[in-house]
Amino acid sequence: MSNITTLGLVELNSIAKGIFACDAMVKISDVEIIESYPVCPGKYVIMISGDVAAVEASVKTGMLTAKDNFVDKLVIPHVHSEIIPGILGTLEMHDIQAVGILETFSVASAIVAADTSLKASKVNLIEIRLAKGLGGKSFYTLTGSVAAVTSAIEAGALILEKEGVLVDKQIIPQPHESLKQQLTEW
Repeated sequence: MSNITTLGLVELNSIAKGIFACDAMVKISDVEIIESYPVCPGKYVIMISGDVAAVEASVKTGMLTAKDNFVDKLVIPHVHSEIIPGILGTLEMHDIQAVGILETFSVASAIVAADTSLKASKVNLIEIRLAKGLGGKSFYTLTGSVAAVTSAIEAGALILEKEGVLVDKQIIPQPHESLKQQLTEW
């Protein structure tokens, strides 16, 4: 997955239509399924990767296939290299310094905000959790110096505030050792 430069996502409010749309999306373009799964409350999320044109065509097909079941979409060319491993839970762990947490009401907005945060400041992603068992909410955690984490979280929060989907943001300057351990074991 090291060649991945573009991330695409389609979210639907029907699980059956979501599985159907996923099939159509991978048949129309040369894309790879990153994840495709149901999320709370009865929605379905499809994440794909590939080159920009392929991902754009695939996402468009997903939207057209979804019809009235379409909820949201995104296409991020040149997605930050930690985003997909953060979603998949395969990130290489770094020393936990200050911790930033950003929580949102939507899957797509969490990914866009995390990408923005990572590109805005010298921080490392701890993880991204997308709607599974979260009642449809999503959040991400990141680490770095207090100044870098603050800058990164503010950049991500600005995106979410504009969309009206920010739930909360928190910065922990000196997390307790047991919390650091917990964050790396999720």
